Amino acid sequence: MAKDNRIRMPSSGGGIVRYFEDEVQSMFMIKPKYVIFIGILMVVLLTLLHIYGPALLGF
Repeated sequence: MAKDNRIRMPSSGGGIVRYFEDEVQSMFMIKPKYVIFIGILMVVLLTLLHIYGPALLGF
């Protein structure tokens, strides 16, 4: 039988890569609940414009 002369390397962590970066400070921060609220408000506004817009514009 042949000898096993292969070099064994340690495991690399299963493909998990962690990047340690400093948190970027922007000029303004928006809370996630405000983003969700603005999205819901836009859906309601666009729905109302779709329903009542033609009547307001005279179509």
